[in-house]
Amino acid sequence: MYQRFPVLARLLMMLAGWGTVGVCYSIGRHASGQAHLLSESVLDRLIPFDVSAVWLYLSFFAFVPISYLCADVRRVQKLMFGMQLSGVLAAIVFVTWPTTLVYPVDASNTMSATALRLLSANDSPQNCLPSLHGALTTLGMVALWNRHRPMRTAFSLIWAAGIMWSVLQTRRHLAIDLASGAALGLFCAYAVACVGKRSTSSGFLPGGTAASSEIDSNMEPRS
Repeated sequence: MYQRFPVLARLLMMLAGWGTVGVCYSIGRHASGQAHLLSESVLDRLIPFDVSAVWLYLSFFAFVPISYLCADVRRVQKLMFGMQLSGVLAAIVFVTWPTTLVYPVDASNTMSATALRLLSANDSPQNCLPSLHGALTTLGMVALWNRHRPMRTAFSLIWAAGIMWSVLQTRRHLAIDLASGAALGLFCAYAVACVGKRSTSSGFLPGGTAASSEIDSNMEPRS
């Protein structure tokens, strides 16, 4: 199917991966009990609340599809598995130890403030830690990383960093949520790569570990 309908195959894998995250998020939203209130860290207090960052925050919903559509063909399926794994692990935390935070409110009538209020109204006040925004952004960044395409890699890295910064500026998550989410994303990417190493020669992680170094060697262009 992939050879005949490559774009459709990528979209179906995105549906399977991202859709699983949505299901897991909903389970955590409705099954969790009394939430534990998280406190701001020094880093959180150093980053000012800014509603205008909501637009960069919302670009996450373009970053994920682009990750599926533009990643190397040998990484798309592993991106799907990584998202599924991250969703399941996050849901376990959401159910067993739900968390929330104090969300600041901007009552102005600016477009940014209105967009943030609409986002807040349709989002769960719980499910803070780990941040799935951080986990999925990390997985997408890893999938797009390609040392043979430095411009695309740099752009995706800057975009991903901007999304994570906006998460803190809009106070949708605290630094501890974001850090745990990014760590979850890296763990899931590595776990999927290690499993894939045993069953296929395709790769998912860029260099940096023995497993990923061997995987990268398979991505070298053939002469």
